[in-house]
Amino acid sequence: MNRLRSLPSIVATDAAVTHQGLAAPGCGRFRRIGAVVLFLAFGSWMPWTTMAQTLPQQAPEPPAATFEGPLDGRDGRELLLRNFRPTSKLVVPENHPSAAAMPVVDVHTHFHYRLRDSEQALDDFVDLMDRNHIAVCVSLDGKLGDQLDRHIKYLWTKYRDRFLIFANIDWQGSAPGDQPELWPCHRPGFAEQTAMELEQAARRGVSGVKLFKQFGLRYKNPDGSLIKIDDSRWDPIWAKCGELGLPIIIHTADPAAFFDPIDEKNERWEELSRHPDWSFFGDQFPSRDELLEARNRVIARHPKTNFIGAHIANNPEDLKVVSQWLDQYPNLWIEPASRIAELGRQPFTARDFLIRYQDRLLFGTDGPWPETRLQLYWRFFETRDESFPYSEKVPPPQGLWQIYGVDLPEEVLRKLYFENATRLIPGVKARLESWAMR
Repeated sequence: MNRLRSLPSIVATDAAVTHQGLAAPGCGRFRRIGAVVLFLAFGSWMPWTTMAQTLPQQAPEPPAATFEGPLDGRDGRELLLRNFRPTSKLVVPENHPSAAAMPVVDVHTHFHYRLRDSEQALDDFVDLMDRNHIAVCVSLDGKLGDQLDRHIKYLWTKYRDRFLIFANIDWQGSAPGDQPELWPCHRPGFAEQTAMELEQAARRGVSGVKLFKQFGLRYKNPDGSLIKIDDSRWDPIWAKCGELGLPIIIHTADPAAFFDPIDEKNERWEELSRHPDWSFFGDQFPSRDELLEARNRVIARHPKTNFIGAHIANNPEDLKVVSQWLDQYPNLWIEPASRIAELGRQPFTARDFLIRYQDRLLFGTDGPWPETRLQLYWRFFETRDESFPYSEKVPPPQGLWQIYGVDLPEEVLRKLYFENATRLIPGVKARLESWAMR
């Protein structure tokens, strides 16, 4: 038993799933079952009243878990929480849209990082775009320099009318990551030089700029401190984007749970246990509020530059605060890439929010994704479906919960899917017209 306690995984030592239901070996253990299993695993799958009815009055004490048998919850054995896969018994109407209801512009995709320049994968995804009514994708992977040249060739040789490209700023160059004193961004005139490169990129057809979360969380100054998002050294870059009409899509910070300890209270424990490098808890990182406030100061300083807050401005857990930002900064836009999990667990609040700010919404997925995941976006935005998964993966990648559709009105869907992108992003209108003429 001492060896069992040394297991690194969380074990539901007070709850075992048996052929009789959930074993409850005495009243003293009932609250522990509720705390360990119901809260962490069931979520919205089974209400408390239903669970109470399934508990036997006097269940026998289960045999102790040993290494002679797997911790699979069967035949009285205990169960690893990571293996807990309840099947919902909920019976409600279901809708499964096979395509979006109208043309879509996906403003948040990563065709270099996800497809790795595979020609066949690109051909296959364009076929998927056709099936799902995705007219245009914006790839955010055009790092200034040779990578931009390669990415333009990759996407535009065959499919220029289907793809737009946003540029990335090359802060590090070819210097080692652990020697920031050698990075080009710390040389005099870097911001002005980058502004000139963006002007050249815009003449080649680049439509915007993407800033990754490393800006504020990983990139460093020569003294080892983190580069600040609102450092005035970068102001010439943001100002030039405004002059050129290039929107900046900015990923700042990360989900709120990523800034909390990875412990039994963290609602993204499963995700962070698989990706501990995604955790930003600790004194070596700025707080999440500090990062978001620094980003907002940049938005305020550059009212003539449009900023797209990636992932619902990376605060979908608190739409009231995002509403305040949208009210305060008229040059801020938002998109929902990889965040329908957050929006879908608050469907009433999310629907009100999306309708209220319908003129500031863009559509994004963080793809290219498998078709099964894309179709969950159509299901979320277009239906009233209840308690359905937000991902095709098991376990779900971002949290152990289901989502609910928000059933947006047609006029809101039109703005979300393509009309707002036409107003904001250079090149979208011409590509939509080309797609409609096919």
